[in-house]
Amino acid sequence: MQKILTATKPAKDRKVTFYAKEPTRCPVCDASFHREELFSGRVNADEMTDELHRTYKPLSAFGEVYPLIYEIEVCPACFYAAYKPDFMAAGAKFADALRERTDARVEETQRVFSPIDYQSPRSLLCGAASYYLAIQCYEIFSKEFAPTVKCAISSIRAAWLCHDLHAKAPTENWDYVAGLFYRKARFYYRAAIELEQSGKEPYSSQRNLGPDTDKNYGHEGVLYTAAILELKYGPNDDQAIREERLKAAKVSVARMFGFGKKNKSKPGPLLEKARDLYERLKRELSEGDDEDE
Repeated sequence: MQKILTATKPAKDRKVTFYAKEPTRCPVCDASFHREELFSGRVNADEMTDELHRTYKPLSAFGEVYPLIYEIEVCPACFYAAYKPDFMAAGAKFADALRERTDARVEETQRVFSPIDYQSPRSLLCGAASYYLAIQCYEIFSKEFAPTVKCAISSIRAAWLCHDLHAKAPTENWDYVAGLFYRKARFYYRAAIELEQSGKEPYSSQRNLGPDTDKNYGHEGVLYTAAILELKYGPNDDQAIREERLKAAKVSVARMFGFGKKNKSKPGPLLEKARDLYERLKRELSEGDDEDE
């Protein structure tokens, strides 16, 4: 994996990131580090996939840039990781538990992504690993941090980045790792929706539910993502169970675009993706076009 450990050097050697002047002090281990940030204007947006993942075209001045890899704050000393708004508060509240699991967190992540180093400029490999670290940390956090939906978002983003790693190193089995994260994402999305609906762990107040960084699709985006993951990565060993879950996904998607209006909570691009997904679910279930209208 050595050939993919360092970030692609941009043409003309122009900087893609900068380091914050003010240091950040880790609330878990008290180490001090400077946050790496992405300069604005370094990306060129391309297509959006059926998973609501925004892709980017390389710019001649900067080369390949992956905005996702800078979203998770990671302490380079103890590998505590969280989304930036949660980093200090959650780290302080769960410092003892996070500190106790440092060795296990580092060992487990290095087993999949080794070697990683968060004292150097963030690479694609480190970016993917940061989401795995975040999942392990959020599994400890309490409901005010909406840990389940953030584990879901982290899992699908890790899958996307592992897919990018596979494109760079197709013999290193990153496609297999991506599949594991997709299935983990499916599990967390289902759990997050159930917890939101029961009121046990609401996520509606969260500032960004992604799933990507370019657009917040809110609760409808969570429902859509859960449905697309069920279709593409849900288990198919029991056909009856699969059919039941796909029918539930189809009903959820139908409700999403059934109003036929573009509004703040259901923006146009999401409605278009939802209609496409609805047709795919119908074909999978071998249902006629006139059913469930």
